[in-house]
Amino acid sequence: MNIGQKVLEELKKEIPPTDYERYIKKLQYDTGRSRSNIICYLASNILVAKWVNTKYGVRIAHLFELQNGIKPEVEIIVNKAKNVPYIEQKHIEQKSGSKSTKLNPSFTFESFIVGNSNQFAYTTAKSAAEKPGEQYNPLFIYGGVGLGKTHLLQAIGNYHLNLGKTVIYTTLEQFMNSFTAHLRSQTMDRFREKFRECDLLLIDDIQFLSRKEQTQEEFFHTFNELYQSKKQIVMTSDRQPNKIAGLVDRLKSRFEWGLLADIQPPGLETKIAIIQKKCELDGIKLDKEIIHYIATNMGDNIREIEGTIIKLNALSSMLNQPISIEFTRNAIKDQLKEKKENITIDEIVKIVSRELNIKPSDIKSKKRTQNVANARRIIIYLARNLTPNSMPQIALYFGMKDHTAISHTMKKINEIIENDENFKVLLEDLSNKVHTKQNE
Repeated sequence: MNIGQKVLEELKKEIPPTDYERYIKKLQYDTGRSRSNIICYLASNILVAKWVNTKYGVRIAHLFELQNGIKPEVEIIVNKAKNVPYIEQKHIEQKSGSKSTKLNPSFTFESFIVGNSNQFAYTTAKSAAEKPGEQYNPLFIYGGVGLGKTHLLQAIGNYHLNLGKTVIYTTLEQFMNSFTAHLRSQTMDRFREKFRECDLLLIDDIQFLSRKEQTQEEFFHTFNELYQSKKQIVMTSDRQPNKIAGLVDRLKSRFEWGLLADIQPPGLETKIAIIQKKCELDGIKLDKEIIHYIATNMGDNIREIEGTIIKLNALSSMLNQPISIEFTRNAIKDQLKEKKENITIDEIVKIVSRELNIKPSDIKSKKRTQNVANARRIIIYLARNLTPNSMPQIALYFGMKDHTAISHTMKKINEIIENDENFKVLLEDLSNKVHTKQNE
């Protein structure tokens, strides 16, 4: 068994079985093209090649590094001899633009779930795709981790690949590494040709330009060249341009020439819709209770939620067990424990008080009005479910004699949940807001 096959066997242990059987298993290690610093695999078609490179390219490179101590560049290319005729295959490769374009074919506008939190970013991204180089140029999409920025960025790229355009998609880190390598080898003409002669330039995580003076200088000229040629530029970041420390003013100014579009954390309904869509695309069956449990407890990182769904499906397949609510709780309990450790009762009090229009000071007071008593019950319930605090610890926080009062409150809340769907929805919404605050 050669090193390429060994690495795929190691990767098999870490990924969902469906991914391995559908895509990874069919890869062929190309010993002729591979070197110590460049690793090449052959795939059956261009979509598989892009998908593998996007999803597992970095991991494959790391596994090679563990084998021989050198971290290589990974290339997944199409096996021409085994697939379509050469002329047809050449056309497909040209259509996809530079070989460095690594778009996930599943990231399309059709597969993106739209809600109030991302409606504006979705609409502007679609407009930029349909009318490139016009009113939304550059388009700057910003927001927290795992909210869908990369999905929209690559959706724009996939839209134009289907039109035969030359698309460059890269992370800022990849752009910087490429710039450094060409600078050292004195081949900057090739670097500039690559990045300045495309139809669309898509840059992920542009915030990492911070304090990279040489890279900023080069990107400034690349930006100007593309902009003057009316080529579409789209960037993503975890913050607005004017909040990126160490970014020169002339770049901040140019990033704001077009349109800034933010993505907010999704609401509960949007998260549920995203989970349902993910299950539909991957052929995974989850009942309503499990979907609500994941949406309510997993926070707002969509990438993390999707990873949880894949994990559940993989565990279910390996253990030959159906995905029940108890199975789900056990499978993700460690993830939830970690989240709980970052949530405090004070934060819950603050959020619930604000949402229910109650003074925070009233929660720990002796007041027994219906509104205050109801808010206090909700906070106790959330504290028990969302924090690592025990019942005696929660009782101490509220100045109660012992944990029996907390136990009684939990029993009462669970009875209300069983009989009042509106109250159940309120609890889920408040729980979602607590997770949202934690992830800010």
